[in-house]
Amino acid sequence: MEVPEKENQEVKRRFQLWVMPSTLELADQYYRSDNCASRSEFIEKAIQFYAGYVSSQQNQDYLACVIPATVKGIVDESSNRMGRLMFKMAVELAVIENILAAVCEVDQQELKRLRGQCVEEIKRTNGMISFEQALQWQKE
Repeated sequence: MEVPEKENQEVKRRFQLWVMPSTLELADQYYRSDNCASRSEFIEKAIQFYAGYVSSQQNQDYLACVIPATVKGIVDESSNRMGRLMFKMAVELAVIENILAAVCEVDQQELKRLRGQCVEEIKRTNGMISFEQALQWQKE
């Protein structure tokens, strides 16, 4: 016997269901508290709920594989970009160093002392030093 359902015009079909008596008692016990009109409606809702649960488990398994791969791709691309930028910065720094070396007359002893002072200053400022700070430091 087929009865059209009001909500979505899908036709319900009757079929035989084999369950344990204790399971049937559970359905009888809870279908009214779930605002179901019948035991059949309760069982149908239970099947839909369980299907959603199984689907969410499959989605979790899928996401557990996809998310780390996606994050790794983002991190790898970011690392590559940072490496290229650091290379460009190193080239520009080498150009500036060579220009300064050609213009300035600093002996090896003075350069060694300055390098040691710079290392200490960079450690103290945690790598954050501006040109203004360097200029002020040189004038002291």
